[in-house]
Amino acid sequence: MLLLRNSSKSRIFLLVNSSNKIINTHQPSSTDQITTAICSYSTIQHSSEIYNLNAKDIANCFKQWFKSHDTLLFDRIFDILKTHNDTDADARNAADTALSNLDLRLSESFVLEVLKYGHRNGFDVLSCLKFFDWAGRQPSFQHTRSTFYAVFKILSKARLMSVMLDFLEKFMNPWWCVHRIRYYNTLVVGYAVAGKPYVALHMFGKMRFQGLDLDEFSYHVFLNALVEQGCFDAVEAIFKQIFLRGFESDITHLIMFKSMCKREKFDEAESYLERLVSQGKAVDGRALGTIVEAYCKRGMFENAGRLMEKFRDMGVVSLEYAYGVWLGSLAKAEKLDGALEFLKSKKMMEGFIPDVFKYNLLVSRLLRENRLVEVLDLLTEMRDDQIFPDKVTMNNALCFFCKAGLVDVARELYNSRSEFGFSPNGMAYNYLVNTLCGNGSTEEAFRVLKNSFQQGFFPGNRTFSLLADALCREGRIDKMKELVVIALQQNFMPSVSTYDKFIKALCRVDMLEDGYMIHEELMRMNKVTSKSAYLCLIRGFSKSNKWEIVAILLIHMQQMGHRPTRTLFKEVICCLCDMKDSEKQFMQLLEMQLSLLETDCQIYNFFIYGAGHAKRPDLARQVYEIMQRNGIEPNLSTNIFMLQSYLKSERISNAFNFFDKFRNRRRLQRKLYNTMIVGLCKVKKVDFALEFIREMRNSGSFPSNRCYEETIKLLCKTGRFDVVINLINELEKEDFRFTSFIGNVLLFHSLKSRDLYDAWIRLRDTSNETCKYSLLGQLIGIFSGYVKVDQDIGNLDEVIEHCFPLNIYTYDILLMLLRKGGMDHAYELYNRIACCLSKKNYGVYKISGRPKCSKGEELVNWLRVRSRQGKLPCWKLLSWWHELDKSD
Repeated sequence: MLLLRNSSKSRIFLLVNSSNKIINTHQPSSTDQITTAICSYSTIQHSSEIYNLNAKDIANCFKQWFKSHDTLLFDRIFDILKTHNDTDADARNAADTALSNLDLRLSESFVLEVLKYGHRNGFDVLSCLKFFDWAGRQPSFQHTRSTFYAVFKILSKARLMSVMLDFLEKFMNPWWCVHRIRYYNTLVVGYAVAGKPYVALHMFGKMRFQGLDLDEFSYHVFLNALVEQGCFDAVEAIFKQIFLRGFESDITHLIMFKSMCKREKFDEAESYLERLVSQGKAVDGRALGTIVEAYCKRGMFENAGRLMEKFRDMGVVSLEYAYGVWLGSLAKAEKLDGALEFLKSKKMMEGFIPDVFKYNLLVSRLLRENRLVEVLDLLTEMRDDQIFPDKVTMNNALCFFCKAGLVDVARELYNSRSEFGFSPNGMAYNYLVNTLCGNGSTEEAFRVLKNSFQQGFFPGNRTFSLLADALCREGRIDKMKELVVIALQQNFMPSVSTYDKFIKALCRVDMLEDGYMIHEELMRMNKVTSKSAYLCLIRGFSKSNKWEIVAILLIHMQQMGHRPTRTLFKEVICCLCDMKDSEKQFMQLLEMQLSLLETDCQIYNFFIYGAGHAKRPDLARQVYEIMQRNGIEPNLSTNIFMLQSYLKSERISNAFNFFDKFRNRRRLQRKLYNTMIVGLCKVKKVDFALEFIREMRNSGSFPSNRCYEETIKLLCKTGRFDVVINLINELEKEDFRFTSFIGNVLLFHSLKSRDLYDAWIRLRDTSNETCKYSLLGQLIGIFSGYVKVDQDIGNLDEVIEHCFPLNIYTYDILLMLLRKGGMDHAYELYNRIACCLSKKNYGVYKISGRPKCSKGEELVNWLRVRSRQGKLPCWKLLSWWHELDKSD
């Protein structure tokens, strides 16, 4: 056995031949061997038994089989008929010349084979009619009733009744009639097959009145057409005429069986069949198959099985056709296990071999269910049984390789299709494009899709969207444009989601105008652009300072039912404020917005918030006053955003005055205090922030954790550790629980210098110190380098967890301690951190691979490499690390 691992799909493929012998993959046999790839989803570790198989070797084995079919001449005929346009006289002459150059030996049997092949292999009806017309114009050939019937049958199954009726009307004209065939016979047969039984009966009566009669062939065609059309009264009359003229045969019985089955007279059909057998008359096996098929169509599989067993025991009727009907019916009913078991048993015990059409049907249904092992078994059986593959077989094989992940084999078969006359169908094109996209071969998938257009196939919506997504994701804008143009030329309208992704792809490469044109086209078609596409367009034009388009898009977005976020308004307003006449444009946008929606407090809040981030408190104040003039009372969010606008612009006096108005009116709300404290810290006014903290606590309210986090962070950054320790002393009295942010800040600054620990020792009152604060002091000492650790450093995270909750930054600081201390157990600590991260499910902290050395310094270097790859550590740690390096 040879095992092949497809690493991209985590699949293993077992390469065997039909005789279960090892074959040389570098020298494939040209005899009765077939290379098959059996898909298994189990995982097998890489070993010396796994070989890299050449995709060409596998493909060559299938190509040898495909070349064994004897229809290359037929393929050439239909290629000529499809290539030349019949509407052009020169093209018609070229087609006639090309067909004549093939030096075909026309006969009734050859013409029938060509028409049958074209109909079964999915070639268009027009090509069959063109060949029929060409053959009839050749001096060496005369059409017969059989060839006419074959054309009528093709037109009937294609439901082209109007074409057939036009043909018959022309045939009735004396000048068109060719006296080489029987005139009335053709008309009766033609109208019967065309679904005009009463016209056919009229023509039959007319010819009988003239003393003419149908021949045996025409009688049976006429009788069969009457059965198909449900004219059962006429069926009995024509059957009597056949019986009286001695034309009765097994064909007659077969048609009568069909008539009984259509009327659901199954008991009568069975009795009739038994009577014929008992009388020793010849019975075609298709008669039994007709009853079996009728039972199966109505879901009466038990009756069909009983009937087959009954006649199998009698041994007087051929069961091959009935077996084929039974197998196909099981496949159509999705009873695939039963179909496979039936095929296996009958093949082994009775030598039953289905035809290529039944095999194709079963393979197609198994492919639909992703039962790839069984698919390959059947393909192998077909090759071993020397069944000539047709185009459906080839398409199934191509789909199999795509589904099995053997994209190289599928590509090789597709690229070599001209060698064995392979024309992929729509399903094969879909599978191939999907597989190539999934394999990253987007360029090749696009080429295959273009080729499918030329062959008259257009992919399904899913395939088109998949390729469009891949092109957009990879930034292949030119290819995406070409794909959309081709789709529109084929009258195919891509989905709105595809257009949305195209718009976003255009925005990523700064082709904003093109994206906006697509958006306008969608609006003209009453299609709604997605919210994410709107955001990309707005942000793109904002960066380009094209505020007119930004404002229009913002309004369109809301008209289409999308509600903009506060962040989006902020970005738009910041764009406006960077331009000339920003105040005028800002007010115009506000007026447009107020006229679009019902006036509510939220819209005003968004504009105040945006103006504050743009550091335009004057505009924010104007909106605040307009809001009051319009009778809308500012809410808490309004006041917070207004206060933030002053603080962000460092207009501290204005912020104090605005804050004092509320202080004088009523008891100030806690959130305004918190906003004031955090805002002052952001502009590095920590002393004012400390005053507001004391004022807030004196008023009986406690500041938020965010207030203490920003205050302690700013105090540490400016080196005012004494104030930090005093603040911690106050927090200890109120049993304050340290947040991860505050704990990380203290440990980080302990790494940078010993000043924090010195302040801790100098100002901490340890007489009433709690265990938690005592541990925090020891940690600060350890990170400062004052306190030596006697126990394993790997347990340090457990000590930290007693003081405050650990997060990703805490682990980063622990890793930084290795850089500072250079400990020997760095590798063990790393493993412990990785384990903790896994247990705590820190999704953003991905650790893959391990350092080759356990030394602390080399571990740090390895971490730096990982950080450059965007995997480890977090971005914040990089800046801290850089500061440490500069301090060394």
